[in-house]
This record gives sequence, C-alpha cells and structure tokens, in this order.
Amino acid sequence: MNYLFSIAMGFLQGVAEFLPISSSGHLTLFQYFFSPEQNPEELDMLFTILLHFGTLISVCVYYWRDIIDMIREFFLGISDLFSRRGSHEGRPPEARRLVLMIIVGTLPLFAVLLVKDTVDAAFSNVTFVSAALIATGFLLFFSDRMAKGRKTARTATILDALLVGCAQAVGTLPGISRAGSTISAGMLCGFDRTFAVRFSFLLSLPAVLGANILEIADAVQAGGVDMSRLPMYIVGMVVAGVVGYFAIRLVNLLANKGKFGAFAYYCWAVGIVSLVASFLV
Repeated sequence: MNYLFSIAMGFLQGVAEFLPISSSGHLTLFQYFFSPEQNPEELDMLFTILLHFGTLISVCVYYWRDIIDMIREFFLGISDLFSRRGSHEGRPPEARRLVLMIIVGTLPLFAVLLVKDTVDAAFSNVTFVSAALIATGFLLFFSDRMAKGRKTARTATILDALLVGCAQAVGTLPGISRAGSTISAGMLCGFDRTFAVRFSFLLSLPAVLGANILEIADAVQAGGVDMSRLPMYIVGMVVAGVVGYFAIRLVNLLANKGKFGAFAYYCWAVGIVSLVASFLV
C-alpha cells in the first residue's frame, strides 16, 4: 500500500458509500484488480474500518441538526417514560419518531450477525460481487419509476421503518448498494423522496458504527494494527469524509429530480465488465 492507493480508496469510498452504486462492491473490485498483492483480510478488517468511519463523520456533519434533535428527544422520551407522563399531546415530535424508526430499522441487522461468516466470505467472491452490482442496477432502474410518495417522519409507520431496515440488511452484501436499497425501499413504502434519502443516511449511523466496532474486535484478534501504515489509513479516512459530504449533497439533488435510474446503467456496466474480467485475469 502507498499514499496514492490510500487516496484512491478514500475517494472511492466517499463516492460509492452514498451514491447508489455499492461502496463495498467497488472497494472489493478495486482491490482485486488494482492491488491483488494486498491481503484482503487485512484491508477489510482495518482500512475499511477507517474508510467507513470517515463517511460516518460526513453524515454526522451534514445532518448535525437532526442528530442533535434526536439525541435530545431520546433523553426527553426516556424522562417522560419514567415520569409516566407525555410532554406532548397527540403525536410525538418528529425527532422522537425518527429515533424510534431508526431503532426499529436497525433490528434486522441482528439477523445478519447469524450469517456474518457467509457475508464476509462474499467479499472475496468477485463473481458474486459482479452479479450483485447487476442486481443493484435493476433495483435503481425501477426505483425511478415508482410513484412519488408523501410520507415523512410524521406520517411514516413503524412497519415502513422495519421494511427499510430489511433492505439495509440485504445491503450488507458486497455489490448490493445500501443507499440504493434503503432509498428504493423507502420510496416503495411511499416516502417523500427527500425523506427517503434523509432516513436512509440517518439509519446508516448505528449500522456503520456497530459494524466498525465488530471489525475492530476482529482486527485486534487478528494481530492488531500495523502502525507503519496508520498515516496512510488516516489519509484515506479524511479523503472519504470530505468526498462523502459532497456525495450526500449530490444524492439529495438527484433524488429530488428522480435521476437515480441513471446509476443503473453504470452498475450494469461495472458488473458486466468485472464479471468478464474476473474470468480473464
């Protein structure tokens, strides 16, 4: 590994994490074709942790108002629960409903823990990743053709949150876009396009944080961190965070205009090319 490779991986993570093209799939393919000497286990268990942490920070920066409101309402909700009173008449505040929806939407990820070894093994299967990218292309192609919904945090149901959470669980597979699957699932549930994007990215926070904690534990068990490469890893993380912030802005713009389908052709092209190349390399 060198700094150029680290910067390239950071840029790729920042773009692909939020654009509906699967960051995990692109990182796997990039490593397979451009850095085959890199140990896949080492990359997945260490460098990927920092890359995802960089994009996690970009979500926190972009949606910092939502996050502050949700933290405040979380503790106010607990206070109301223990005091056996409701501080609000009728429906709870939007931020408090978002907290509940995110908790419910995160639950399906616990099922992924039961098949974690199978999911991890898929990262080294280029054929699977290529096929998954092609499948993501079909998902995006049909998402733009869904009727525009009107649901927001005030009108979406717990069942809606659970269905989007199931889509996120499927999105843990390399090549299946987490953003693409959750945003498309939100649109299918009738979410307003802007809210579908917002909920998708806020839902990613506990998912990415939890995954990083698990990967850190695995990295420690595997022999710890190579401190000589830490500066390169940090450079990649910073690049991922900066690029990720602007990628979030782009996704919101494209969602409002209903242009997700354009990424379908990209996913099909990358999937088909990588599938063919995997048999030739």
